[in-house]
Amino acid sequence: MNEIEQLLDRVAAKARETRPWGWDSLPEPVGAETVARAEAMLGFRLPPLLAALYSRVGDGGFGPEYGLLPLLDGPPRGEPAAVEQYLANRGSGEKDPDWPWPAGVLPISHWGCGMYACVDCHSADATVLLFEPNAGEAAHAWYVDAPSLPDWLRGWLDGTGWYEESNGETEPAPWPDFTARTAPR
Repeated sequence: MNEIEQLLDRVAAKARETRPWGWDSLPEPVGAETVARAEAMLGFRLPPLLAALYSRVGDGGFGPEYGLLPLLDGPPRGEPAAVEQYLANRGSGEKDPDWPWPAGVLPISHWGCGMYACVDCHSADATVLLFEPNAGEAAHAWYVDAPSLPDWLRGWLDGTGWYEESNGETEPAPWPDFTARTAPR
């Protein structure tokens, strides 16, 4: 079994055992047609590991803090699903050019207070970014949460993510690509 398969097995096991805030149960995984429909709506492909999380583990409801957002259908708390949130964020950048949302950066988990963990679907490693809008301006609202989606998942599984109380001194680094990724072309 390769490393990604082992990681998926670990995530699935923990997802069956724990519930993030607001989730009563682990939703069923989505089918390939739902992933394809989401990708068509987004205009880009999901990283293979992210697609596997949704199609093999569950349609959200697991992961750190409030857990992964569902892919297309809103969670029980009434928040938008990942695709809906992405499309809304991209549209809000058109309305407010001071707060552009980078293309291909999919919100996957809500942290509260407007903060999201997001996967950069255009990066080779599926970098996980932290969007922290309370910073006051868009250029200072983006951080590298984890260099890759596998690293982000391992941080949750092992209790080593920056958000863990035991890691009070650990802070994400600013995302250096924000300006280049949001500049008009």
